[in-house]
Amino acid sequence: MSQYDGGYPPPPPGGPGGPPPGPMGQAPGGMTPPPPNHLVWAILTTLFCCLPLGIVSIVFAAQVNSKWQMGDFAGAHESSEKAKQFAIWAAVVGAAVLVLYIVLVIGGALSMSSW
Repeated sequence: MSQYDGGYPPPPPGGPGGPPPGPMGQAPGGMTPPPPNHLVWAILTTLFCCLPLGIVSIVFAAQVNSKWQMGDFAGAHESSEKAKQFAIWAAVVGAAVLVLYIVLVIGGALSMSSW
C-alpha cells in the first residue's frame, strides 16, 4: 500500500535529487540540451546597435528551439551560429557608427572653435 495521502501529486522523477546528467553533459535519457539561441544578444544588438542585422539575428535565434524540437539538430546548431554571427556583426557595426559619430562631433566642434 502506498503512503500517498491524495493531497499534492508526487514529485516527478528526475527532479532535485534525481539521476545525474549522463556522460559528456547529456541530460538523463541520452538527450543533449539544445544549443544556445542567443536571443538576448540578438534583442540587445537590435535595440542598441544595428537594427537590420539585429532583426536577422532575432529571426535565426527564434528558429533554434523549434528546429531542435522537430529533430533538425544540424539546423538548430546552424541557426544558433548564424544568430551569434549576426549579433556580433550588429555590435561591431553599432560600435563603428558610434566611433565615427564621436569623431565627427569632435571634429565639428574643433572646426567651429577655430573661427
